[in-house]
Amino acid sequence: MQVQVVDYRADDAAQKFVESLRNTGFGVLTNHPIQQALVDKIYQDWYTFFTHEEKKDFAFDPEKQDGYFAPEISETAKGHTKKDIKEYYHVYPWGRIPEQLKTDILNYYTMASDLASELLDWVEQYSPPEVTKLYSESLSNMIMDTPNTLLRILHYPPLKGTEEPGAIRAAAHEDINLLTILPAANEPGLQVQAQDGEWLDVPADFGHLIVNIGDMLQEASQGYFPSTSHRVINPTGENATKSRISLPLFLHPRNEVVLSEKHTHASYLLERLKELGVK
Repeated sequence: MQVQVVDYRADDAAQKFVESLRNTGFGVLTNHPIQQALVDKIYQDWYTFFTHEEKKDFAFDPEKQDGYFAPEISETAKGHTKKDIKEYYHVYPWGRIPEQLKTDILNYYTMASDLASELLDWVEQYSPPEVTKLYSESLSNMIMDTPNTLLRILHYPPLKGTEEPGAIRAAAHEDINLLTILPAANEPGLQVQAQDGEWLDVPADFGHLIVNIGDMLQEASQGYFPSTSHRVINPTGENATKSRISLPLFLHPRNEVVLSEKHTHASYLLERLKELGVK
């Protein structure tokens, strides 16, 4: 089954969206409340930030995990040995943010978090009763007043031809969190792995909002909602000379939220950060 593109304003939007999540791990929304003019401005302003040395003044804090992550300390996806070709910045409302970028990025953080809460309600509404009873509390309540939801601004730089053989912009991986909310990037490249192993391009026209399941929702639903592998492949031809900016919001519960008999949010996150080599 292909990833479905769902009109947020349609009467059956919630049902179709959750059906796509269940079958592919991904759903794509159009006509959603996220302001595209704001997204476009954020892309442009943060691209400028990544091209200046100022970014080094915000080097990431290993404990708090906020700030700027340079390419040499970028993630290595679980099960892989080569670092992704990217740099990125972690935004939390309580964290360090360049002053000239703060207003827009925090407005976006609030806007996307509010929509994400509604989408979690959709997921719970269309979870079967035997799955709903597994949730230790309502899904949207898990993220209420959480300090942990992470907004990551990603910059995939132009390819120079000197990259490590076999390295790509983002190797195949699954996200850690409940849901990821992602406006379509300014360049293509996002792919999802189908159940038969084939890699499919995720519909990503500008204005699309891409949503995917993370490992924590898979854990909380005991596998009913699958955390699906996805990747960002290297462009070719003229596109290889272009930067790619991406703006995923990773929905994280409060530390004490119980995901399963085995894990709270805190224990699950620590385990995964160690696997990624950033903790």
